[in-house]
Amino acid sequence: MKVVAFNGSPRTNGNTFQALAVVLDELEKNGVSTKMINLCEHEIHGCKACGSCFKNKDKKCIMKDDKVNDYVELITKCDGLIIGSPVYFGSLSSQTKAFIDRVGYVNRANGDLFKRKVGAAVAINRRAGALEAFNTINNFFLIGQMIVPGSSYWNIGTALKQGEFANDVEGVNTMRVLGQNIAWLLEKLNSDANND
Repeated sequence: MKVVAFNGSPRTNGNTFQALAVVLDELEKNGVSTKMINLCEHEIHGCKACGSCFKNKDKKCIMKDDKVNDYVELITKCDGLIIGSPVYFGSLSSQTKAFIDRVGYVNRANGDLFKRKVGAAVAINRRAGALEAFNTINNFFLIGQMIVPGSSYWNIGTALKQGEFANDVEGVNTMRVLGQNIAWLLEKLNSDANND
């Protein structure tokens, strides 16, 4: 079983990264292979709404000068997907939004490539806006027919300066429980698939 996490923060080791790392650590403890990708390391262009992915149906975006097609392929090969974003002006970072739009259109254009994969959202805010970001990511999962597990609270954390997420005791625990629940769900889905 494999889970890939996409960090939508423009900071490679910021609070969103740290929250995702807690989730991935729990997954690893439960025997799930993980990978973290920092979206800021490779610029992602926004969707042009050209419709080529719906015409071509080749599991690719027509724009080939960034990593989106690599990300689509990676997601199709994994069992679970986590998307994390800091909150900017009450919602997602621009990196996260561009990622969701691009991979989302390719997913939908090709018969919901990510259907029945596990999807979890993580949002980190200073004071407010985390639920808006959290819900926006979950909308992406739900329209793609993905399975969304919960945690002991919404998958959000509170932090401003780098490293402050570690001080959010409830947020850290929420990420741990999220990792445990994703691992449990993947085990159940894998066991059911093997029994068919």
